[in-house]
Amino acid sequence: MVRAAVLPAVGSPLEITDIELPEPGPGQVRVRLAAAGVCHSDLSLTNGTMRVPTPAVLGHEGAGTVVSVGEGVTHVAPGTGVVLNWAPSCGSCHPCRLGEVWLCVNALAGAGRVHARTADGTELHPGLNVAAFAEETVVAADCVLPVPDGIPLTDAALLGCAVLTGYGAIHHSARVRAGETVAVLGAGGVGLATLQSARIAGASVIVAVDVSPEKEELARAAGATEFVVASGTTAKDIRKLTGGSGVDVAVECVGRAVTIRTAWESTRRGGRTTVVGIGGKDQQVTFNALEIFHWGRTLSGCVYGNCDPAVDLPVLAGHVRAGRLDLAALVTERIALDGIPAAFENMIAGRGGRALVVF
Repeated sequence: MVRAAVLPAVGSPLEITDIELPEPGPGQVRVRLAAAGVCHSDLSLTNGTMRVPTPAVLGHEGAGTVVSVGEGVTHVAPGTGVVLNWAPSCGSCHPCRLGEVWLCVNALAGAGRVHARTADGTELHPGLNVAAFAEETVVAADCVLPVPDGIPLTDAALLGCAVLTGYGAIHHSARVRAGETVAVLGAGGVGLATLQSARIAGASVIVAVDVSPEKEELARAAGATEFVVASGTTAKDIRKLTGGSGVDVAVECVGRAVTIRTAWESTRRGGRTTVVGIGGKDQQVTFNALEIFHWGRTLSGCVYGNCDPAVDLPVLAGHVRAGRLDLAALVTERIALDGIPAAFENMIAGRGGRALVVF
């Protein structure tokens, strides 16, 4: 039996309870968690914005140590430090064959399996594949990647979602070039990682935008050269900071129609807007045909930073070891499992960066 955060049903409060976790079968790995980040995607599962089978153990951004492995697992062994990969690619679907592994149509196939049981025998599913909000978890072997040398295990948890997403938004989706100007809307965990990544890319002006003035210090520490408190004039404020033309790239990390529209309006003619935030179906964004022609901007979605974790983790580790990427700076609160509901409330209220569950 291990302690875990269970979502009984969409709209229900999380329950911190004991679950019965099986030993790993063929092609599976059992991991003792060191830490798990509290991501907005977890909140999106609780309110139904994203749908997975329930009841479920939530949590998808984590790192830990391999306890045991099932038959056929050779790339990790007991004692190996690993990062959880919540969206493993199958390698055979159409996007995978095109090299777009972040769009794998089978990435979340594991979310429907029976992961564990409660004390009364209720079957539980693994949320976004990896069920990281637990002292231990059992996952498919392709859901674990060895932690690169020189990365503290607790900090490595952030590599599993926030940092890959923020880094990829800048380097893979928007493809920011040295000297370009960037705006990042939303300074939560992913937004702070995006700001650090923009600095690494050599952006000349980096504008952070958030509803909370208290985020300014965090944003500037991450690399922001300017800070704007979100308002009805945000797009105009950003254009003023860039000589009136707008930024070359805007990255939206909130997932709201008004923020996406603001990001679009903040970019220069011919600029690029990348949407990282996950919004609901009710968030409708509208454009008129003339402005699409006139502005010549591009608007693109970004899934998991358009990353291939196996390729990008070593690159990120290099930035960490060189001091260019500060993982610990993304964390504003370290909590236990029973602190997750409060972390969700802080997220809704726009307070803080990443909350990290430390086991």
